[in-house]
Amino acid sequence: MRALAIGTVIIGLFLVAWPVAGPLWAQATAPDLAILRAQRLIERNPYDATAYYRLGDAYIQKVRESGDVAYFDRAEQALRKALDLRPRYSDAVRHLAYVRYSRHDFDGAARDAARAIELNAGDSPAYGILGDAQLEVGKYDQARESYEKMVRLDANLYSYSRRSGFRSLTGDAGGAIEDLRRAIEQGLGARAPRESIAWVQWQLGSDYFALGRLSDADAQFLEALKTFPNYYRASAGLAQVRAAQQRYQEAIDLYQKALSVVPLPDHAAALGDVFIKLGRAEDAKKQYDLVEYIGRLSTLNKVIYNRELAYFYADHDTKLDQALDLARRELEVRRDIYAYDLLAWALYKNGKPEEARAAMVEALKLGTRDARLFFHAGMIEHRLGNAETARNHLRRALATNRHFHVLHAQEAERVLRELGPGVGDAQ
Repeated sequence: MRALAIGTVIIGLFLVAWPVAGPLWAQATAPDLAILRAQRLIERNPYDATAYYRLGDAYIQKVRESGDVAYFDRAEQALRKALDLRPRYSDAVRHLAYVRYSRHDFDGAARDAARAIELNAGDSPAYGILGDAQLEVGKYDQARESYEKMVRLDANLYSYSRRSGFRSLTGDAGGAIEDLRRAIEQGLGARAPRESIAWVQWQLGSDYFALGRLSDADAQFLEALKTFPNYYRASAGLAQVRAAQQRYQEAIDLYQKALSVVPLPDHAAALGDVFIKLGRAEDAKKQYDLVEYIGRLSTLNKVIYNRELAYFYADHDTKLDQALDLARRELEVRRDIYAYDLLAWALYKNGKPEEARAAMVEALKLGTRDARLFFHAGMIEHRLGNAETARNHLRRALATNRHFHVLHAQEAERVLRELGPGVGDAQ
């Protein structure tokens, strides 16, 4: 076997070894190549701020591609080095804001994004990151202004896809889908990175699935896999469709494929739920154990996956006291509608339906069309003995997407049967 030639580059305080020839090099992805190019530039000129910025950008792309959040540490080191060399480097400040946002430091992300805008008022992506940070803490009016400014400055894949998320959250499902279509069209025309285009195609598929449009969701997930083969998010999205179609073995294979690329806790939980549906409790337990392992693997994982772990505990009636504690801590950091939904669900599971109802009012305030929200609201009202309100919420959940969850959709149908016909129903 021919030996690999190894290039070594000193980056900041760490040494990077990189294969530059042979079969492993042939497997390098676009972010890998970008990392190597930036490293070579730095090797030639260790005082090149732009090269450090490009290295940070490449590490961020590597996180998106691989799901390995450890690359954020390398991205931050490179970006801080760029700012040491050029303190008013607006692009580096904006990318640092993105790193902070990805680590759920939303206040820090907003400060850095605002600083980037101060340095460059025409920085459309900086407005996007600012809007994202505002959205996470429930500053919806400010987020709307940031997103609209972003689109006015540059109507492209990134601005349209970001605004679509806001539109979806505020109940404008049609507007969200239209923005995603525009984003894909713009991205293809501008030859945007394939992973970025696939992300938008996956998001469009997810929006279609949320509305119960299975065939449209199926098509978009397949398109994302064509754009970026083995894209783990699209594989998991397609698995969700297959489970809804009761093609369970295909769903299992697709979830396993996604997990083999990037082990995300929500994908492991979803696979476990499919196993439960099939009566394979031992296989489900392995996936459920994986959820906890991923969620607690590192300090950063405990921050990034706090919400997923809390939902997992509440959904599966396990460690309910921890679910409530995590939900309350989540609300200290993120005050968006899903933080309130999580708190409501954890309170409900801990036998506190009155408190749960108050939190659920906050979760529903934007008019978001999400079957899971309606399901949670219905179950809380059912526990409180409010049959008609419970019936309305549960019907709305199933009308929005009767396949919203492989287990909970069935639970919604069961409770509706128990409640019987409501006021105004034909007898």
